Amino acid sequence: MRFFAGQSNRIPKKMGAFWIFKTDSKGKKIVCFEVVESDSASGLGFDPEAFSKAGNATCPFCSAVVDSDYVKREACAARMDIQPMAILATRNGEEGKVYLAPQDTPQSWPDKETIHKRIEDLCKRSGLTIPDEAIEANPRSMDTQHFGFQVWADLFTYRQNLSLLSFAAMIREAGKLMQNSGVNDERRIAVCTFLACNLDKQADRNSQLCVILADGGRGIKNSFARQAIPMTWDFAEANPFNPIIASWKSCFKEVLNNIRDLSFSNPACVVRGSAMSLPWEESKFDAIITDPPYYDNVSYSNLSDFFYVWLKRSVGNIYPEHFASEGTPKKNEIIAAFYRHGGSKDKSRQSYEDMMARAFSEAHRVLKPDGQFVVVYAHKTTLGWATLVGAMRIAGFTVTEAWPLDTESKGRMVAQGTAALASSIFLVARKRDGAKTGDHDNHVRPELESIVRERVETLWDMGISGADLVIASVGAGLRAFTRFARVEYANGEEVPAERFLTEVETVVLETILTRLSKEVGGNGGQYSLASLDTASRFYVLWRYTYGAAELDAGEAIIFANGTHVELDGQHGLAGGNHAMIEKRKSKYRLRDYAERGENDKLGLPSESGQAAPLVDMLHRTLWLMEKRPAELATFLSEAQPNREQLRLVAQALGGPALKGGEMGDISPTAELSALGKLTANWQSLIENAAMTPGEREEKKVGQKQLI
Repeated sequence: MRFFAGQSNRIPKKMGAFWIFKTDSKGKKIVCFEVVESDSASGLGFDPEAFSKAGNATCPFCSAVVDSDYVKREACAARMDIQPMAILATRNGEEGKVYLAPQDTPQSWPDKETIHKRIEDLCKRSGLTIPDEAIEANPRSMDTQHFGFQVWADLFTYRQNLSLLSFAAMIREAGKLMQNSGVNDERRIAVCTFLACNLDKQADRNSQLCVILADGGRGIKNSFARQAIPMTWDFAEANPFNPIIASWKSCFKEVLNNIRDLSFSNPACVVRGSAMSLPWEESKFDAIITDPPYYDNVSYSNLSDFFYVWLKRSVGNIYPEHFASEGTPKKNEIIAAFYRHGGSKDKSRQSYEDMMARAFSEAHRVLKPDGQFVVVYAHKTTLGWATLVGAMRIAGFTVTEAWPLDTESKGRMVAQGTAALASSIFLVARKRDGAKTGDHDNHVRPELESIVRERVETLWDMGISGADLVIASVGAGLRAFTRFARVEYANGEEVPAERFLTEVETVVLETILTRLSKEVGGNGGQYSLASLDTASRFYVLWRYTYGAAELDAGEAIIFANGTHVELDGQHGLAGGNHAMIEKRKSKYRLRDYAERGENDKLGLPSESGQAAPLVDMLHRTLWLMEKRPAELATFLSEAQPNREQLRLVAQALGGPALKGGEMGDISPTAELSALGKLTANWQSLIENAAMTPGEREEKKVGQKQLI
């Protein structure tokens, strides 16, 4: 059973909806809801999070526990339904909301048969149909298909389908009335298009994917809070005639504002077509700007179908050339959609790469000789860069610049805990002059180091940090490679794009380590982060670049290659009792001191006497400091860390460089807090505890001499 109008733990403070169990006149057990009020969750008299979690459910009658797989099977067998939970209402002239139990207002819940009959009558009069187009199963961006949602109409309740179909029918009727009244075609089409945009906005605010704002504020979260269609276990069905929220009137204002923003004296000419076959002659454009898809990051066509099916019903008669097919075009969509290639990721990747190369070649053809080609990149991962750069180079482009621009919303859902940039990276390219071959050692490598050094210093001084700095610097370094049609080693072997990308990233990360060392220890420091063991360097750089975010396997492997470590295998960072990396399916994430520090062997020399990575010593130190401070001196005596280097790493990991930039408004992690405590009390916690007997004696002698 799914519930709408807001689940108990989503209702604001002092309010709660709890279920009661009854038996109807036929002896059937049913669940009903009543509304209660309390100043605290404990005073509600029930657990607002009981019976359901992450798709797993507990029967409120017999307490039987069923897992999410069982729930999915039942849903796909059409044995999952929805049930009203509460009505949120207002009183005229008064502030606040009123919560009513469903059984108190039975007139608010017309039966399905009545609504279904009205939909049938509407479809007969208008010639429209409910959105019965199939949803293409896409595991990358949606999971509703696992719960029996097979066609787009399934994402809307009967009432929502009825209201949206009614709006669509009235938009068509308005077009006919304007035509019969002599309104000119351009004006008629413009008005109908505006109304259709409002209908799509209404669909976004009125589906089974919408929920009450969790903070209890006014409003309903729209279906596309991010670029995905996730399953929701409770939802809010808005009143489309409520003038305040999620209504036709409120959406109307938003669309009007959008039109005002798009109104300017030199409007664009929008043409629909394929980027792989442009309809223009050679050397036509002064500039081409594109924000290409990144492998399978977003399934644009699948998600667009949500809106396409309603546009087809509202203005499909006005734009028949755009709405002739059942859904949006998918055959030539440039994404790595493995579900369109029999589940083969290799085939989908090859298809993506081939189509991307064709699109860039077409851009090269229609660009003027002195024109600029700008490619926007807004993701932390470099997995798609080899393809992107390879396609640009093969098409005849040279990357001339790469700059981060602040285009992304910090609060957007896709940015939270993911590898999303705080900025977009703009790669600027020009047509390459000729087909020169570059010598890697004499031409490319020296220029690469010079470019990267300058760019890291410049961006750092501008306040750019983290992944934004890394990706922008990698982009700038590509100039050294892409200005040649071919780059060769001394033996004549060609340097592949993938290998050069790793080399560029390595130079960028080495430069960042050097700059971090200066920030922490000053120019006169005896030790540098660049001289650390590889595992410790990897840890510092991951934290600097990605913070606590997890990475897809492909990106994590590229990053590991750039820092000269192995993730998997016998000596990999993801294996053994001291694992620094946790691997979950196709994702990797760093483990912090709280997860690693309890291991008694962590940070101690191996049986062969080899010193442990410095970051292992630091993690064990932090854990002992928090859990067993009395054992810290013994550990330091056995581990024998280089205390100056240990302090440098602690300061780097806990310093402003790793807390600033895109992470500046995020609450400090437990590790950052522990690092702050350690560095603030370094003398008492480390220096005094780690002193050798000889050092203690020297200190006593020095103190006596001072006296």
